[in-house]
Amino acid sequence: MRDSGSFRDPSGFIFFDNNILYRQINLPYQKQYDHLMKSGLYEALVHDGIFISHKEVSYPLNDPEAWCVIQPQRIPMISYPYEWSFGAYKDAALATLKIHRKAIDYGMILKDASAYNIQFVQCSPKLIDTLSFDFYEEGQPWVAYGQFCRHFLAPLLLMANVDIRLSQLMRIYIDGIPLDLASKLLKRKGGFTALQHIHWHAKLSEKHADDGKKQEIKRIQPIKKSGFIAIIDGLIRAVEGIRLKNIQTEWGDYYSETNYSQEASKRKEEILANWIKKIEPQTVWDFGANDGRYSRIAADNGAHVTAFDIDPIAVERNYQQGKKTKTDILPLVLDLTNPSPAIGFANQERSSIEHRLQPDCIMALALIHHLAISNNLPFSMISEWLSQICKYLIIEFVPKDDSQVQTLLRTRKDIFDQYTLEGFKAAFEKDFSLIAAEPITGSDRILFLYHSKKLKDAENFQLNQQ
Repeated sequence: MRDSGSFRDPSGFIFFDNNILYRQINLPYQKQYDHLMKSGLYEALVHDGIFISHKEVSYPLNDPEAWCVIQPQRIPMISYPYEWSFGAYKDAALATLKIHRKAIDYGMILKDASAYNIQFVQCSPKLIDTLSFDFYEEGQPWVAYGQFCRHFLAPLLLMANVDIRLSQLMRIYIDGIPLDLASKLLKRKGGFTALQHIHWHAKLSEKHADDGKKQEIKRIQPIKKSGFIAIIDGLIRAVEGIRLKNIQTEWGDYYSETNYSQEASKRKEEILANWIKKIEPQTVWDFGANDGRYSRIAADNGAHVTAFDIDPIAVERNYQQGKKTKTDILPLVLDLTNPSPAIGFANQERSSIEHRLQPDCIMALALIHHLAISNNLPFSMISEWLSQICKYLIIEFVPKDDSQVQTLLRTRKDIFDQYTLEGFKAAFEKDFSLIAAEPITGSDRILFLYHSKKLKDAENFQLNQQ
């Protein structure tokens, strides 16, 4: 089955067979692929940890356009730029430029600079598109420069200088943030990097927008190889110089202000670790992960964890910690009340989160009160959605008299008559089978371990309480 988002490049495409990922490389790309593999560029990039590895496989080629088929390393969880923290976005930009710079030494360039071509493994960015390379031609400008500015420089400069949430514009503009829009939003911010690559670039693009209609077109001044390399090195320095200012967000310091006692916090960790060991999930989604404290318990027990949180600063802290420890965690920005949708042509180029992966387990810790009270989501709707996308659910019930719930209720009328332990259990036990429930000693909160009734592969699992 051909991947619905792999259709723009005539050089080849991604497809699946028996849930195995393959990439077909077409005849028009044969010379570039052969050079990539034989020149030593492929080995160098894989060695540097910035390019996904693959192996060539024997596969029946019924397509007359096909040259060969490769089997790339599988990425645990596909993510998109509007879900990345600032640090992840910056690392993705630098990886793209460094790959491009390395390719020149082997007689090639990156013909594509799409942010969607970068994915993360253990908080490390990797290029996943084997078809992104082309031959370097002396004198020619970088064909992907404009795309790099739209996909990387504009979002980074806007996040750093205007508002960290402006990376969400990538959800609207699938081919990157238009430079004229970025220029208007930045105004005089962003220094020389913004002036050169956003403001001037936008004006030049507007000035030459109709050049294709003219009979006489000015020839582009040839760029020497030394100048070409200098431009790339300049872009690397420019991206390295973009820094996030000191920003405080609502939940960035959650764990320093939480009402957990030391006893309660320790007990919560013990229960969670015990349950994770019992159910042995390979993939875990941690909703409301904050800085990833509990995500790391799942990762330390062998799971690949995608740690979602609405707070971009909390996600940034989680990402920076993941870079240091190389833990198998992917921190992503996500609003659960408006999760990443399917977008692009026919709404199929980029998938919604629930169509990218069905996790074995979802953790929703200290989250239910935010969904039910802050966002007026009924327990029944939360339960129904979660039961359709995960096999196991570890969820924490936070009672109404909890200080965190009382904080939420100070600014709104208490219309939440159904927000009770009985109401919670009644709603979730329509869609889930209860495996275990454990009160968190030192608090009034309770952890529940559930099994979805709706998934076809559901098992009758009995937790050993010994």
